[in-house]
Amino acid sequence: MSDPEKVLVPERTDDARAVKVRLAVVQDEERATVERTDEPECMSFPHLVLREWIAFLALSLGLVVLSLLVNAPLEEMANPEKTPNPSKAPWYFLGLQELLHYYPPLVAGVLLPGFVVLSLIVVPYFDINLRREAIWRGRSLPGALKVLIVTALISLFFIFSAAHPVWPIVVPTIFVGLLMALPAALGQRPAVLHWLATRSLPFYIFLWFLIVATALTAIGTLFRGPGWSFTLPWRDGIY
Repeated sequence: MSDPEKVLVPERTDDARAVKVRLAVVQDEERATVERTDEPECMSFPHLVLREWIAFLALSLGLVVLSLLVNAPLEEMANPEKTPNPSKAPWYFLGLQELLHYYPPLVAGVLLPGFVVLSLIVVPYFDINLRREAIWRGRSLPGALKVLIVTALISLFFIFSAAHPVWPIVVPTIFVGLLMALPAALGQRPAVLHWLATRSLPFYIFLWFLIVATALTAIGTLFRGPGWSFTLPWRDGIY
């Protein structure tokens, strides 16, 4: 005759070896059961797809209305016997054409753009967090000095690496470097400085790239006249 079922009664003692303990063994290829938590979900269709379709129709309608009201800024018919001075590429290539003013074609057209594209591909893998602590981790002044030293070295490189100082790259580099150093030097008490301090390194690199690309394109479009000399658009009518 078997023994009646034993009832386990919890005991309290100072000796860990005197109390029986139940152990759970998880075998290979097994996972402990995890309680599923319900999270808010939103289907991409129709919620996202419908909004994208509305935005596409609105943009297309805006372009059609703009093309009916404003004439395209076309010049006269091309004349193979007369080359315009300056001869400018389309606006989306004028940033590269502006770099040709400072560097040889191999550097301005191949090496620098290739390095920028490669950097933009690799940079997102540096830090996947959207928000984090500042690069220098704290409010110490040496951290700010470190950022400023790196900014100064990069600026000096672009000043002495070409026939002319590449100010469209030097000025944005100094500006972004100051933005990175301000929270370390002044603290993170104001909301703006705290926001700057919590930005990651990829954020500042993308910001630098955006400012440099905009500056090069704007200078090549508005401020380059005959012989690719610097001029004012409202004085010589260069657009």
